[in-house]
Amino acid sequence: MALLRRKAGGVNGDTLAHDANRGPQRADPTALAVVDAAKLLSAAGGQRITAEMIQADVDGGAPTNADGTINLVNYTSWLVRELSTGGD
Repeated sequence: MALLRRKAGGVNGDTLAHDANRGPQRADPTALAVVDAAKLLSAAGGQRITAEMIQADVDGGAPTNADGTINLVNYTSWLVRELSTGGD
């Protein structure tokens, strides 16, 4: 997690966005917009992950919350299952 905090930036190391009216916003790993999930995964994983890549996974059956956001634990679990079964 130290790598994630160092690369994601922000005051506490886990900030993805900054709103001039409210200050830094903390990322909620259980409810990330697709674009924010891509930014976070890119920063943590050392390779570029695009919103289009994640959206393709969602279109292919990756789980989302009712509001369309991504829960990184559920998404990661889905990715592992897909890799272990060879995907579709």
